[in-house]
Amino acid sequence: MWFTAAGLLLVAWLPGALVFRLPIADRPRRAALTAEERLFWAVVLSTAGSSIVVLVLAALGRYSFGRLLAADAAICAAILLGWRRRLRFGDEARRAGWSALIPLALVVLGAVLFFPVAEHVIGGKDPGVYVSEGIQLAQRGSLVVRDQVVGSVPLASRDLFFPSHQNPAYYSLRFMGFFILDPRTGTTVGQFPHLFPAWLAIGYGLGGLAGALDVTAVCAMLGLLALYFAGARLVGRTAASIGAALLGISIVEVWFARDPNSDMLMQALLFEALVAFSRAHVDGDRFFAPVSGTLLGLLFFLRFDSVLALAGVGMAAVLLLLEGRRPRLSFVVPLVLLVALGWLYLTRIMSGYAMRPLVFLENLQPLHLALIGAGLLGLGAVALAARRPGVARALQTWIPRALVGLVLAAAGYAYFLRQPGGRLAWHDAMALRVFTWYLPAPALAAALAGFALVAWRRFWRDPALLVTATVFAFFVFYKIQIVPDHFWMARRFVPIILPFALLMVGALVAEAFRRGPEGRAVVERSIARAVIAGVFLLLVAVALARQTGQIRAHVEYRGIVEALEQLAGRFGDADLVLVESRNSSDMHVLALPLADIYGRNVLVFNSPRPDKRSFREFLEWTRQRYRNVYFVGGGGTDLLSRSIAVEPIAGERFQVPEYESRRNAYPRGVRFKEFDFGIYRFIRPGAQSGPVRIDVGREDDLSVVRFHAKERTGDISFRWTRDVSYVSLPGIQPGARTLTMWLNDGGRPPSVPPARVAVYFNGQLLGEAAVTADFHAYEFPIPGRLAADAARQDEPALVKIVTSTWNPQKALGTMDQRDLGVMVNRVEVR
Repeated sequence: MWFTAAGLLLVAWLPGALVFRLPIADRPRRAALTAEERLFWAVVLSTAGSSIVVLVLAALGRYSFGRLLAADAAICAAILLGWRRRLRFGDEARRAGWSALIPLALVVLGAVLFFPVAEHVIGGKDPGVYVSEGIQLAQRGSLVVRDQVVGSVPLASRDLFFPSHQNPAYYSLRFMGFFILDPRTGTTVGQFPHLFPAWLAIGYGLGGLAGALDVTAVCAMLGLLALYFAGARLVGRTAASIGAALLGISIVEVWFARDPNSDMLMQALLFEALVAFSRAHVDGDRFFAPVSGTLLGLLFFLRFDSVLALAGVGMAAVLLLLEGRRPRLSFVVPLVLLVALGWLYLTRIMSGYAMRPLVFLENLQPLHLALIGAGLLGLGAVALAARRPGVARALQTWIPRALVGLVLAAAGYAYFLRQPGGRLAWHDAMALRVFTWYLPAPALAAALAGFALVAWRRFWRDPALLVTATVFAFFVFYKIQIVPDHFWMARRFVPIILPFALLMVGALVAEAFRRGPEGRAVVERSIARAVIAGVFLLLVAVALARQTGQIRAHVEYRGIVEALEQLAGRFGDADLVLVESRNSSDMHVLALPLADIYGRNVLVFNSPRPDKRSFREFLEWTRQRYRNVYFVGGGGTDLLSRSIAVEPIAGERFQVPEYESRRNAYPRGVRFKEFDFGIYRFIRPGAQSGPVRIDVGREDDLSVVRFHAKERTGDISFRWTRDVSYVSLPGIQPGARTLTMWLNDGGRPPSVPPARVAVYFNGQLLGEAAVTADFHAYEFPIPGRLAADAARQDEPALVKIVTSTWNPQKALGTMDQRDLGVMVNRVEVR
């Protein structure tokens, strides 16, 4: 515990505290800041510096948590030796006052609502990829990793696991979210930029896997503080407190504070950068210019859409020319340097990630290019007008008004008039209305009114924040650029749109609380206005709190870490684990953490029906390299033959809570994600004789393909077929004459067609049958010639079942969206 506390102070406070105290760049201005804001900036400077140290060490392939601590300690030692007693603020520093309680309350609010965090370590979605990427960085110390398992796979066997995608940016996929750059050396890289994984690696160094998972919640708490300090500077402490508190209880903030994602870190970094920019270029504090440039530049190592932040700040910098304020060189230099390095990083190391946004830019339509060109010309005209005082004063008056009019007109169109059709998707057309699922429509109206009030009166107090928020809103509500699953789509609102909207709600409410001039009538109106504003604020807070209350007790994937630890414990360092393909089941989501968190040797099949000859040769190769080779699966893989055999080791079944994810609809509650799979060890085949039996639903994972998941009713196990399903039958004898299947129609409702099956044996139709309720044996004769041919082959006989299907959701209105055929309990060949 002491090590964790000391390490946390070293990477997240002490270096920044010393840098902030340096007797340079008019230190008394910084000393005049409140004690709580000085502490905030110490944390910001330390985290930014530690981020740079991690990225540099990882780029050199030399990162470790110990080296990070050593580098931060060296920085602290150099500052202490160089300035010694001159680092003391002395009497020039403001002492802590009652206002320090506000950020403390926000930290407590975050500690209450943002924990416990999700156990989202499994693959298949972005959060699990981020976690694995961060822990991989912590364990292997490099941005680009040499995966020995990948590099060792023989050339002839690669297509079994990672066939070439014929993509210029990468060779294939190691796991979902991880690109193989060179299969010969096993060079792989994560899909996402490394700034957020860098902090997951730091969290892992501080507290193991639990520490890594807690990082997102800590980022969210920094986001609340950054919003508060940005708002306090622009609209005052009251408005800032209201906005930050409303953000802290919002379901969007709470959900993403608990689930690993880069949006929370972007929220904190972006607001920090915007405050620093305004302190440097509006307040005239030179110290914050390089701070702002560095924070903005770091965003390029976090998310590609950080270019929107650069666009917003760039526009604000041009507009400030009207007030005679030029961008400071100490701001431009670190920003340009980091952006240039970020561009090289994205296009060289992260080319697979950068490919999609670059394609988007390449496919901009003439209209888009014309609008961009017009905007650049407009900024150029503003820069020229800044040289004429009269024109500059007029623009200073009319630009805020024009911005208000533009935002209100766009919001009115998006909310009331925009409709899907043609190339305009529903989720794009309805994006602003969808936003009101998370911010009630009256609150959205209040946010727009607050924006109009602030922009009209105080635009030149913080043009960077107002313009950047507007840029993000126009881009996001024009094209959401994300799969419209909820809550997933709501992450687009996290970095700035939702925080800024709630800040503007706070600004409007605070304006209503503001006392007017003396006079009884005026005072009475002020009181009435304050009461109305207070009731409105209470209603908004209650609405947000009720939404958040629905997920308050939910912990996404609770228990999955313990289950993975037990599963990983079954395999040793000298074992190889083969996991069935993504087309068979979701078992691949466990393969990612098994490999990257628990260090097991894991490969995922590319297909549910791998080439038997290639796999047989691969299996012979593995016997020279690994002690044991295991298969893990539950969805069905056609893998066995006369020369490939397995023995069952164990069967596992567990469930973890997973909140419902709905397309273009609000989630309604908790569901459970089930994992039901078998563990098998490959052995040398023995002599085969007698009938072939497959107990479907029990240890059938290597015998069925394109079935639904295993199910049980009492002592009866079964699987549902799809429209076409397959059963693999190795060891057919020449005398086999009958294929028997125990089938059940599953109680089809009268409104759907009756169940009929057509059964094929190695491509030849054996017969058809009408399946009725309850399990009954259905026999299909096998011609002697077919049996003899099957007996001579190493490949298993393949039974194809073609079934008429029905959908319970469409027929009965249930939650089951599967297309179901018939229930299969057993298959036997005699």
